[in-house]
Amino acid sequence: MEAAGGEGEPEALTCFSYNQDCTSLAIGTKSGYRLFSLSSVEQLDQVHESNEIPDVYIVERLFSSSLVVVVSHVKPRQMNVYHFKKGTEICNYSYSSNILSVRLNRQRLIVCLEESIYIHNIKDMKLLKTILDIPPNPTGLCALSINHSNSYLAYPGSTTVGEIVLYDGNNLRDVCSISAHDGPLAALTFNSTGSKLASASEKGTVIRVFSIPEGQKVYEFRRGMKRYVNISSLVFSMDSQFLCASSNTETVHIFKLEHLRDSRPEEPPSWSGYMGKMFMAATNYLPSQVSGMMSQDRAFATVRLNISGQRNICALSTLLDLGKAEENKENDLRPPVPQTYAATVAKQSSVPLPSMVPGYSEDGGALRGEIIPEHEFATGPVCLDDENEFPPVSIRNT
Repeated sequence: MEAAGGEGEPEALTCFSYNQDCTSLAIGTKSGYRLFSLSSVEQLDQVHESNEIPDVYIVERLFSSSLVVVVSHVKPRQMNVYHFKKGTEICNYSYSSNILSVRLNRQRLIVCLEESIYIHNIKDMKLLKTILDIPPNPTGLCALSINHSNSYLAYPGSTTVGEIVLYDGNNLRDVCSISAHDGPLAALTFNSTGSKLASASEKGTVIRVFSIPEGQKVYEFRRGMKRYVNISSLVFSMDSQFLCASSNTETVHIFKLEHLRDSRPEEPPSWSGYMGKMFMAATNYLPSQVSGMMSQDRAFATVRLNISGQRNICALSTLLDLGKAEENKENDLRPPVPQTYAATVAKQSSVPLPSMVPGYSEDGGALRGEIIPEHEFATGPVCLDDENEFPPVSIRNT
């Protein structure tokens, strides 16, 4: 996918992101950013374009609301929060080093630096908590549950092993640590309710799913064995039935979250069935690494791209085929066309982003309990223009 540039030349895209329920796509370019609606499989409907901030490398939209967060290479330490329908800036915050990632739901806004994480109340953008002295996190890897009733936050707890720190973003306290992988983490994502957390390591061969907040492993999927890959994107479907993974290879894997051994009907006696049972029984006498590999589930479906070697992001969204929907309208006797899952994969620029070079600050960010310096609030409360807009953002006077 390429954006149109000057004189018909394609403009390089600097970043991509899907909103929390995968109904909108945001892209950043050298000249600004654009927002698209993902309502059909036939086309991308552009809903907004802005050229006010150049060289955007982070753009995040809050669900289908008017609130959008933008970070530019021009000021990589400054986060700008906009009401894009009104064309006004709600507020901006400056931090002690480069902003590496931003996550948000209806309750919290998370800003991740290399060695610290800032938690804001999205209702009024006030700083609630600064998590200092986290292990160096040069990619800004973190995940926030989109379910604002829990607002769980996950981030790496080590640079050498795949330890996940689970944090309660609402009550501002640690929940637990999860030993997820032998190697460093590469990807994290929550399902829509915040009851499951998926992870992958830098090897990229195994994807694990944990129950939240217990931190117990409930699924384990094997992406492959022949080669290590860089998994850049993990995402659940909104109903938590599927998990999609994309990497720097040409293959996108889709896993189905079901316990086959519990639901599989009893097979009729046969020689192959007998040998299969004997084979599974023999795994009890094999080393744990080998027996674990034999019990891992494989991909439910795969998608093969015509590119490889570049970072991809993926989304699982329920889209309607407009052509078939129109056919059904012409003949009411036909049953409605069922909505189907569609995987959308976007290609990032192969040029490394300067923002991914770790920013460093000797003071490690704002001190606990202190407001971030050089911040600027909007003149009024953070409120979208329409109370019926989903979701409305407002504050209560205290």
